[in-house]
Amino acid sequence: MIRRALPPVAALVLLLALWEIGSRLLQIPVYVLPPPSAVAAAGAARSGALLSAAFCTGRAALTGFALSAVIGVVVAVLLGSSRILERALYPYTVFLQTVPIVAIAPVLVIWFGAGFRAVTVSALIVSIFPVIANTLSGLRSVDPALRDMFRLYGASRAATLLKLELPAAVPSIVTGLRVAGGLAVIGTIVGEFVAGYAEDGAGLGITVMEANRQFRTDLLFAAVLSASILGLFIFGAVNLAGYLLLRKWHPSEKG
Repeated sequence: MIRRALPPVAALVLLLALWEIGSRLLQIPVYVLPPPSAVAAAGAARSGALLSAAFCTGRAALTGFALSAVIGVVVAVLLGSSRILERALYPYTVFLQTVPIVAIAPVLVIWFGAGFRAVTVSALIVSIFPVIANTLSGLRSVDPALRDMFRLYGASRAATLLKLELPAAVPSIVTGLRVAGGLAVIGTIVGEFVAGYAEDGAGLGITVMEANRQFRTDLLFAAVLSASILGLFIFGAVNLAGYLLLRKWHPSEKG
């Protein structure tokens, strides 16, 4: 474990050191590129506000991510049940991936009101496509010989889905969830730019905008770092769940 962690940690320390030294030697203004020490100081000074904003953003991101996981798998199963249904509806799931969320965020405010619900829907829209695409790919990749065996023994469609297709698609589902976790945070932050302030509080997206208006680049970097840590937390949770599900039988989690 230590051997695996050492290279990325060493690379991070080297990068931060070069950033700190370079910004000071070149005398780069703090509002253009603050050194890591300034970012850390701004984060420490506003730690309470950043923690509160991260909680608000995390709540919406996790809710949107959970909805994308459930709805995405259900939609993929429905599409996988019929080639005609897949050809008819799958292009519209692709459309969700191409929708500029900044452009439709004002519509989300009209439909759901400013705050938590609109931001959650923003996270859902951004993160659902990888779940649908990867789950559908996993369902379609089941060994045909195993399908024939289930058919030979007279297994029902539900039994084939629950005992063959979904278990075989778990690695693909986990891959889709890994991507969706990071996208959910991105969708939440973007949604907060337009819809993220109401009685339920302001998230990191609002903090980013306020810091930008005040030319507080150090605080802006601290807020972005907080959002990145939030995305890494979701990614790590999905990785852990995937490891626990796959470690005993799938080659990707062995060794």
